[in-house]
Amino acid sequence: MSASTLTLRWVQGLPKQNADFINDNTICYTCGNYIIFINIENEKRHVLQCLSGKVGALATNIPFQVVAFSDRKLKPIIYIYSFPELSRKAKLKGHAQLEYTLLGFSYCGTYLASYSEVPEYELILWNWEKKVILCSGLKPGVEVSQMTFNPMNWQQMCLSSASALTIWNIEKSDKNYYLKPKSVKLPAEDGTYIDETDGMFCYTEDKDTVYGPTLLVSSIAGLVGVEAETFKPKDDLHPLVHPTVHCWNSTNELYVGCEEGHLLLINAESLLVTVLSRFAEEPQAENVITLTPSSMQTPEENWRQREVHSKDTSVNSMAFHKEGLFVSGNDGIVHCFSIKETHYRVKDYFDVQEPVGNIVFSPDYTLLLVGTIKGSVYTYTFGEEPKVKTILDTYGGNMQVIDFITPGNKYCVSVTALGEICIWLLENGSHVSKLNLRTEVNDMACCPSSLSVAVGTSAGYIQFLNVIDIELPQVVHNVFLTRSSVQHVHYDQMGQYLITGTSDGYIFILSAKPSQFFKVLGFTEMSGHIVQISTVYISETNLVEVMVLVKTSQSEKSRLELFSLPEAILIDPENYCDQRGRLHNDLIERRQYKINHSLTSAILDFHKECLYGFCGHVPYICSYGIPEKDSKDVVLKPEIKMQSKHFGTGILCLSSHGRWLASTGKDGILSIRDVNNLETFAQTQCHSYQGQGIQSLSFSLDGRSILANGREDGAFVCLRWKKLTESLAQEAAQYFQTFLDIMTTSITKENTALWYMRKNQFTLDLASKQSDERTGIRDGANAQENSWLEKKNLEAIRKEVKEFGQQKRELQQGIRALAKTIQEMLEENDLAAEIAQLDHKEFTLDVEEMKKLKAENEKEVAKLRNETEMENLAKMYLWNILKEECWDPMSIKGQGLRSFHTRLEVQNFPMKERTPEELEELETVLQLRRLQAAELKLRKRVVEVHAAALLDQKSLEEEEEGDEDELVKRDSSLPNYLLGSLCTSFNVDISLLQSQLELHTREEKINQIILLKDIIHNIKMIFNNEFDVTFLQKKLEIARVRERNIRIQEIITDLELEEEVWQPEIEDCEKPDLILTVEDDEIKVERYLTPWQKEQAEMAAALELQRRLLAERTNLRRRALVDMMNGVLEVKKEDILRMVVPQPSFMVQKIDEVWTEEEKREAKEYEKKVKELNEEKDKYKKSLDAELRKIQGSIQETTQAFDEILKRLFERKVIAEMVIGQEELKITNLVFSLLVDEELNTRELGLNNFLERKQLERKNTSKEVFMARDEVDAYRESYDNLVAEDKVIERGFKKEFAELSSHHAETLYKLFRRRPRMPRQKGNVESSTPYGSRLGSGKVKKDSLAQIMKAMDDLDSPHHMPEGLDPGVWQYFCAARRTKTENEQRVKQKAAGLLEIEAFLQRRIEDDEKVQADIEKIFQELFVLQKDKGIYQLDLAVQFLLKQGQVETENFHFVFDYSDSVIISRSVIEELNNSIQAQAQRKITSMLQNKKYHKGIFQIEWEHKKMEMEMEDLNQKAWDIQMLFLSRAHQMYLKEQNYDTTIGFQISLMEQTLAALDKHHNKNVEDRKETLNKLIKINDQQDVDNYTLSCLLHEELVSVSERKHICQSFGPKLTYQKIFRERYEATLQQQKLIGISKEQYEQISVLQAEVERLRMKTFPALIQM
Repeated sequence: MSASTLTLRWVQGLPKQNADFINDNTICYTCGNYIIFINIENEKRHVLQCLSGKVGALATNIPFQVVAFSDRKLKPIIYIYSFPELSRKAKLKGHAQLEYTLLGFSYCGTYLASYSEVPEYELILWNWEKKVILCSGLKPGVEVSQMTFNPMNWQQMCLSSASALTIWNIEKSDKNYYLKPKSVKLPAEDGTYIDETDGMFCYTEDKDTVYGPTLLVSSIAGLVGVEAETFKPKDDLHPLVHPTVHCWNSTNELYVGCEEGHLLLINAESLLVTVLSRFAEEPQAENVITLTPSSMQTPEENWRQREVHSKDTSVNSMAFHKEGLFVSGNDGIVHCFSIKETHYRVKDYFDVQEPVGNIVFSPDYTLLLVGTIKGSVYTYTFGEEPKVKTILDTYGGNMQVIDFITPGNKYCVSVTALGEICIWLLENGSHVSKLNLRTEVNDMACCPSSLSVAVGTSAGYIQFLNVIDIELPQVVHNVFLTRSSVQHVHYDQMGQYLITGTSDGYIFILSAKPSQFFKVLGFTEMSGHIVQISTVYISETNLVEVMVLVKTSQSEKSRLELFSLPEAILIDPENYCDQRGRLHNDLIERRQYKINHSLTSAILDFHKECLYGFCGHVPYICSYGIPEKDSKDVVLKPEIKMQSKHFGTGILCLSSHGRWLASTGKDGILSIRDVNNLETFAQTQCHSYQGQGIQSLSFSLDGRSILANGREDGAFVCLRWKKLTESLAQEAAQYFQTFLDIMTTSITKENTALWYMRKNQFTLDLASKQSDERTGIRDGANAQENSWLEKKNLEAIRKEVKEFGQQKRELQQGIRALAKTIQEMLEENDLAAEIAQLDHKEFTLDVEEMKKLKAENEKEVAKLRNETEMENLAKMYLWNILKEECWDPMSIKGQGLRSFHTRLEVQNFPMKERTPEELEELETVLQLRRLQAAELKLRKRVVEVHAAALLDQKSLEEEEEGDEDELVKRDSSLPNYLLGSLCTSFNVDISLLQSQLELHTREEKINQIILLKDIIHNIKMIFNNEFDVTFLQKKLEIARVRERNIRIQEIITDLELEEEVWQPEIEDCEKPDLILTVEDDEIKVERYLTPWQKEQAEMAAALELQRRLLAERTNLRRRALVDMMNGVLEVKKEDILRMVVPQPSFMVQKIDEVWTEEEKREAKEYEKKVKELNEEKDKYKKSLDAELRKIQGSIQETTQAFDEILKRLFERKVIAEMVIGQEELKITNLVFSLLVDEELNTRELGLNNFLERKQLERKNTSKEVFMARDEVDAYRESYDNLVAEDKVIERGFKKEFAELSSHHAETLYKLFRRRPRMPRQKGNVESSTPYGSRLGSGKVKKDSLAQIMKAMDDLDSPHHMPEGLDPGVWQYFCAARRTKTENEQRVKQKAAGLLEIEAFLQRRIEDDEKVQADIEKIFQELFVLQKDKGIYQLDLAVQFLLKQGQVETENFHFVFDYSDSVIISRSVIEELNNSIQAQAQRKITSMLQNKKYHKGIFQIEWEHKKMEMEMEDLNQKAWDIQMLFLSRAHQMYLKEQNYDTTIGFQISLMEQTLAALDKHHNKNVEDRKETLNKLIKINDQQDVDNYTLSCLLHEELVSVSERKHICQSFGPKLTYQKIFRERYEATLQQQKLIGISKEQYEQISVLQAEVERLRMKTFPALIQM
């Protein structure tokens, strides 16, 4: 099949970006892949398509009438087209990888600025005519929201974002361009100014010098890089204003609107920010034009939304005008701010009643274009009677569906998500009418059999529209199907059925005929989400085959549901439905097919032989054969598989005659395929993947037009065939004609019914409105209306109730009786004991519910058990972690020790085992300190030997011995007040500690910290050893007490006392290992045992019982001993207390009177034995009591002795903690000093890094200055050459025309100097723009030379040629004059360029000087830092240990300021005193020796002074002689020996000279007299000649006046130019004479200097002797 092509017919849509003017009458905006141009006068449209996808950024240039836009593909391109030709002028390829977010033209020049965000964040300046990048700049991480050129100066730009505002200056040097950014410091959110200082030189608040020098916060934070320059503490961070929009005024200033409602005024040169404040509120006249937009909302909703917007004062757009600054924002009102100094007044012009996104003035500033955020566009015309015109009105949301109105060759209809119905003329896309349904719409379809439109809403309604009257569509019928939303609305090809699908899977079948009032025929259910509905009308059987694509839970598979709708269902639908309206599946022949891959779209072929599907996960379009109805195949396999070449999921659409298959995806490409082989024969891209592709498609019945609307780009496109093969066109036309022939009668009939429905609906609407007005019922009062599905269910329920009423009543009575019984059981259960009460769930009679509850309980118990096990496991894991990290590493566990009789408790020091690294580090420090001590000792010995070389050897040896003893003593026991702690009380080795007065370097401090930590460790170890000894002693005491308590217990038992034995035990705090062990008696709840644990416990109990029984059975010896001797082998003394004298039996059986003598004797013996036994018992009890008291006293004494030991140990612990605290304080001081050193080093490193960056910047600026100077020199040389060439041309003119006569030469020279007059704009003409005429733009400069050359054509015309001049000479003269004119223009351009380059050089010099000043400041800061660092290293913090009363002062003269004090060791002072004494003795000896020389020195000095005075006298005399004045006469008098003779000779010569002069004078007098007589005669003759000439002059004046009159009538310009030329020549002659006079003045000055030099030669040369 030959290829066919589609072309764009028209495009409709709303702007997704701000609309802008391209000329005085035309605006343009982007919509999807298109740029739409609208003439606001005649509403004529032009469309420009972006062939590479969706349009990105857009910008217009009014002087050149060009539009620039970018695409949104990878590595986007900027296109520039001219208007109205819409021809491409340039194609710009930059560095952007993803997209250009902003474009902007300069008003005065051919410059274009572009900004791309992620990942480059680059600003590029283009020369779009030459298609080159001039310069670029980076702004990493800044998302710019607005970019503008300064309309008065193209070399300034402003880029604003939500958090920053930057001024970019474009600097030009010859052909080089540079971008220089300057950030504006914005005020705080409340409008106050924040005084920000330099980050590298902003110090913290002053603090005590004890804590080190004052440093930067960044240095304290440890920052040294670039972060140190910008670091600010959290408390210093203040939220700033958030710019939303900015605008330039005519004085190079910026107005900036902020999100907080502030209005800022920023000077672009000084970057000074001023917060403008509003004047007091003044009442305004009610002359604000209020526009009522056609919205989807009710007036009440509009008013509520209006209140919300009125509270939002943020500014979205600004435009500058002569009357003031026009501002608008979310409040929907266009305000005018009249700004005066720092205040402004507000005047309201225009109220749109919805948020405004953009306002812009037309180029002539007579129109104001207002664009809302929703997309509406209005124009406001200024004047005495302002006018508002609607250019674009907002649709109610995105475009949802489009379709052709039957027959599909004149009109089409569209619907938006919020229910706005629009009808468009198919020929040119003009808007015809509009209808607001005021509801959310999901789908729409046009009926083929009538002029009606069905709309499916989210509320479950199907609304039918009458579109017979295209200009006045009306809703004629509503059908409330269900509570769920209607997602799909579809007509069959012949318009018999309307098939709708809902969100809950229902398919409703309605009659599509208005004559049947759109009756609902029935419904069927689908298990799943309905994706698409497709129908086919089979004319042979009058059946409509319906296919539904259902989305299953398995995303990899799809399901197709097919059923048939016979014609009889329209006549008698009751036979095909049940009581609830559900269609019988067998009657509609419902069947189901599966596909083993997912489909996003499926559609039936018109011959019902196959179906077409768009695969979801693979890019294929497949054709599937449909099996027979009786076939058992339920899985469909593809027969034809064609690659779709679409991106993402797509949709399919079949043409009206069923021969073309349209496919599209998220890429926005529309492909037309042949249904036989799925080959593509036409393709076009009408939308893009950035807009998520195409949402809906529709073919016209004649196949000539195709409608497509985008999913998110808001574009609505109409396509037509530009080229179509004849066979394809005939097929479509034949089907269209056949359809009209078949359907004309039906359409006419149904339209008549539809017309009556419209009239009835109008009557019903009017009656309903009047009823609502009377009753006050508003819209939405029928919210309780039942849907068709609910009505059907209610009707079915009524029938069922009527049929089964008696059975229902019997069941209800039984249920009531059962409920009463259960209620009594519940009351009885509530009265029972709590433990005996049953749960209320137990009373349910539902067995299944009981099982369910039981299963739920078991599940809940298992869940709780699992959670408990997991919680226990987590606790065990935490226990293990804590044990490994906190307990196991402790070499000495934390342990307490309590006294026996008091509450005193002493804790040891828990200690960790020192790591090998710590031990190695300690050993290294110890070895280093030993070496240093040995080296110091040796060095002192060498110094002392050399110092005492003059002393006696014996005294030296004694002193060495004394020094050695002192050194050893000092090393072994330093004073506590110098040590700063009482560590010597624990006998720790401190010999290797360094004195606190000698800790200057970092290494020394670190080593000292390590040694102090070792001392702390040793102190803890010493105390812990003492603690362990005391603990062992307590254990021994407890053992002794336990041994004694055994005897005490025996005594108490024997004495039958009720005293309790005091038995001390080891406390829990004294057994640290018990803290990790949980005993069984500590657990208060029943332990849960797993089945395995229960089995193991039972087995262990059985074994124990068996072992015990076996042991008792085999121990025969023990049983015998117990039976025979009560378990003992001998009677002990303690048993006397248990001994009892056996009483004779008769004493119990008989009374005393009947006893016999023998019995009486036995009774007396018994009494005697009892008495003796009692005496023995009393005696033994006394001994036991004494023993008891003795043992108890011994226990009391030993335990109290231990308590005393523990008390001393406690005192020792206090001392140890005090010493440890003292050592830790020293460590803390050392750590703080190291921290300060680190901060100082950090500050120094930060300054050095800053200095390196500044030096590198200085290197770059110096290089720029050097290059700029070279450019200036080269450019100046070129300019000088051009000026010289111009002068050569001017000087060579007379030489080239020297052959001409003087008259012609002079005339040509005047014409050669003549230039055409260029038209000038009058200064008093008032411009309509607030920025003035803005002359000197790039376009004017470019055309200036052409205008001059065009004006030269008039001067080159032959009528300006002097009379008698050869035409060839005139042509040569004109060429020479043109060359001279062009050269003059080049000179002017060069001069302007030279000024520009010199200004650029000056700016680079200023930048270099600024960087140099920063470098000098850094050097000064480094010097101060080094000074502070040196002072701090010497200013040590020393810890002294002072006792109370040790520091005493007299007379209360306390000194509090020790800032100039120095702490040094006493030994240093003593050594210094000894050295001073030795030096004093030596000084006395030397003074005695020097005394002898003083007298001789004084004498020599006196003689020396005497000789110096004599020399001065002689020099003065010589100077007087030299300065003596001698004239020539004096010299002659001194030189000549015969002075009188010489004088006489000179007098004689002078007399002779006087005589000769008199003679010559007389002769000259005679000659002058003769000359005077001759002159008198000549004068008389001249008088006669003058009279004659005066007569001739009178005649000539008459002739001149006549000629002057003639000249004035012919050529006054020539006379004026001659006068100008003469004045010009006189000026040149004057300048030439001035130059000559200057040269002569210089020569005279030179001659005068020479004369002065020669005159000075006559003076005597007096040289100082």
